[in-house]
Amino acid sequence: MPDPRRAHDTIAAIATPPGDGGVGIIRLSGVSSRSIAARMFRPARPSFTDFTPYTLHYGRIVASDGAVLDDVLVAFMPGPGSYTGEDVVEINCHGGRAVLAAVLEETLRQGARLAERGEFTYRAFMHGRLDLTQAEAVAEMIHAPSRSALHLAQAKLSGLLGRRITELRSGLESLRARLAVAVDFPEDEVECLAPGELAGDAARIRAEIDALLGAVDRSRTWREGALVVLAGRVNAGKSSLMNALLGHDRAIVTDQPGTTRDYLEESLNLDGLLVRLVDTAGMRPCLADDSGHEPIDAVETAGMHMGQKLMDRADLVLLLADGTAPLDAATLETAAKLSPGRALAVLTKQDLPGFDPSIRAAPGLETVTVSSTTGHGLDALCVRIRARILENAGQPDPDELAPNARQAAALGQAAEELRLLEADAVAGVPYDLLSVRLETACATLSSITGEITSQEVLDAIFDAFCIGK
Repeated sequence: MPDPRRAHDTIAAIATPPGDGGVGIIRLSGVSSRSIAARMFRPARPSFTDFTPYTLHYGRIVASDGAVLDDVLVAFMPGPGSYTGEDVVEINCHGGRAVLAAVLEETLRQGARLAERGEFTYRAFMHGRLDLTQAEAVAEMIHAPSRSALHLAQAKLSGLLGRRITELRSGLESLRARLAVAVDFPEDEVECLAPGELAGDAARIRAEIDALLGAVDRSRTWREGALVVLAGRVNAGKSSLMNALLGHDRAIVTDQPGTTRDYLEESLNLDGLLVRLVDTAGMRPCLADDSGHEPIDAVETAGMHMGQKLMDRADLVLLLADGTAPLDAATLETAAKLSPGRALAVLTKQDLPGFDPSIRAAPGLETVTVSSTTGHGLDALCVRIRARILENAGQPDPDELAPNARQAAALGQAAEELRLLEADAVAGVPYDLLSVRLETACATLSSITGEITSQEVLDAIFDAFCIGK
């Protein structure tokens, strides 16, 4: 977290991702950003006299020794009407690493210092340009895995969640004021707050908090992606199917049982829905069986246990079975444990002789036939995976507010305080003690928007940002 003693420094950083690209941006923020840019910039137009706010100016960036570093476009955004609330300059360079490094080094020579992680957004928060929910939404937008997740982050970036939290806190503050009157003037009947009325008002606000918490589970799939686990007996074709779905070789495929000893995870985008596809260790008996396979070792056993844990957590389990061989006991036993609503049977090796399309992994499990070699059935499988996940997760509501984990934890704490307040009010606990619960609930809600937030929380939030944002 930036040192408060350096809060008035002018900072600079590369604001675009690492690597080569068509355009790269150097961002400066602080009182000296304009003068630093002016010392480096050589305008292409002779009539140029100064930076016009919110206008792109074409020219060159020149080092202090006179060397031309790059042809650029420079924009000046004066505070407080900028992202950080301070004077901001953005230098649009060519996107090569050497170019960006050279221009950044020149800004540092001219008096800027290198920005720390999240320092631009931290300054926006400190200057009141963003509340804490909006600052977190910036990071959520950057890391959004799908368009639906992007929409959820945009709703928070617009300030909707912050305003909703403020409304809830205002309702509690109103209750606190009425409770204070009841404490200070117990004989005054004008503003007397009956315990039942207090409990009822607290319950109403708690119900609104619970509604926000309900959105956390509903939006989880869209924010984090759905966990889809490939399970089945060794050599059922799990690794081959994973490679085929990804379009490249990610998992090692051999005829030797137990090749996959740990789990492999890759992401797959199914028409805007992020799927976290996991290939697990194949199931087989721990002792040598009639197929002649050797007993498995401790590493593979641990992999099988991990696979079972992943299946328990999965949004959808793809239970694979070799369509050229009779169903084995391990597959049937696994199928019996799976809920039809969160499992899909996949009959593999459709292209091989002896494939029997009548095989079903278990009664009640929908079955899709595929060939990882020819690609037969892969499109239909992707459609069914997406449809099955949506049956449980549902389509996201573009207007729904979905708190993140930190915000949900604070909302849960506030709701618990209100629940205890309701019980205490009915039990006749004195009003001055009830006010403590209200005060705690209000402070907890304030921590969500950043009005009352510890430095440790701010450190954790902004240290997760990249440098340059």
